[in-house]
Amino acid sequence: MGKYFGTDGIRGIAGSELNCDLAFKAGAASACVLGRSLDRKPLFIIGRDTRISGDMITAALIAGLTSGGADVIDMGVLPTPAIAYFTANNAFVDSGVVISASHNPYEHNGIKLFGASGYKLRDEQENEIEALIDDFGSVALKTGADVGIKKQWQGDPAEEYARHLAGCGRQLDGLRVLIDCANGAASKTAPMIFSLLGCEADFIACTPDGININDGCGSTHLGKLSQAVKDGGYDLGIAFDGDADRCLMIDEHGDEIDGDRIIGALAAYMQDEGKLRGSAVVTVMSNLGLLEFLRDRGITSRITAVGDRYVLEDMLASGSNIGGEQSGHVIMTDYCTTGDGEMTAVQILSMIKTKGLKASDISRIISSFPQIMINVEVRNDLKKTIGASDEVKAIEEEIRSLFGDSGRILIRPSGTEAKVRVMVEGKDKELVTAMAHKAADVIRGLAQKA
Repeated sequence: MGKYFGTDGIRGIAGSELNCDLAFKAGAASACVLGRSLDRKPLFIIGRDTRISGDMITAALIAGLTSGGADVIDMGVLPTPAIAYFTANNAFVDSGVVISASHNPYEHNGIKLFGASGYKLRDEQENEIEALIDDFGSVALKTGADVGIKKQWQGDPAEEYARHLAGCGRQLDGLRVLIDCANGAASKTAPMIFSLLGCEADFIACTPDGININDGCGSTHLGKLSQAVKDGGYDLGIAFDGDADRCLMIDEHGDEIDGDRIIGALAAYMQDEGKLRGSAVVTVMSNLGLLEFLRDRGITSRITAVGDRYVLEDMLASGSNIGGEQSGHVIMTDYCTTGDGEMTAVQILSMIKTKGLKASDISRIISSFPQIMINVEVRNDLKKTIGASDEVKAIEEEIRSLFGDSGRILIRPSGTEAKVRVMVEGKDKELVTAMAHKAADVIRGLAQKA
């Protein structure tokens, strides 16, 4: 992670940590770095989620991009993977930008960039942009005819994207699903997608007002969806996050289907269909039960650091076409260049329809080890230092010695929030819970002393 870029772009509280000045500088610097090798003005497309600060940050970013000599198309509210899709599949687009803070509360926002291939920028490109932000006087802002302009997209991008996703699945007549759009970007696209697929779909958290994004809803708040699925007799519940790049699910009994189970089910389905290539690429946070399931199916797994960008890098290097995170980021490179929650839902529903499954069949395929995750609030300027402290290393070693091969501990600073994440996993749930809280207390104490 750099000074401004975390694991998923530039993030912060809108108006303070991520203010208009930073957005302007990031835009101008991005135009300079990404347009350097072109003999014309670069063209950026911009999408955003529904949070109230989106218009403000978008306006400042567009001002920076056009001042840096880039032309811009404002695509409006769209899921993150839609911007990646349009960037990758239109030769005239040089970069895509998404204004979103994903699953975070409405007061946060972020800026994430995709290169012309539809993949997130390489570390060295982000480093170049950061260097120019810090040395902004060296950025040659354009004048006269060299200033960029705003252009228009031909057609309705939301409808175009919905038709693309529907075309990647099969007709779903006879299925009843309840979909939680997190009052985010999926509110615009999901109703179109599932109407095209022919299933009976109802929606909750689908009326964004700028401040209700992720508020008690979406993939980080599954309680309401779980109860509604049980009460309504639905076949499946689907929950997106604010920018719809992740997806979690609820089976017909109201039980959660997390990202590990989704990845396992899709990998097995792709294996049965003769479409699986390489390995299933997952992160250090993935449950040991998933790794056992994959091994029993004869599917190799590859383990990366946390962050969908690291999963994707490994997938591309190893020639694998399925990977993701327990949190619901699922990447299928046959269809997309980044995690896509709506595509994940389309593929799972197509699998259920094709194989005549119930959603609970997915829940049962993996016997997960008890796993406890505790997020400890730690200031951004302290989280790396505390995570690497001697006290934290000592508690990690204590827990490793206690569990041996029957469990594990992972402590890491969040790449997107002011938190240190503690994960403990093992076969004994009571012991796992006790050790997770012990480790969290150590971190909490260090944060309070600092």
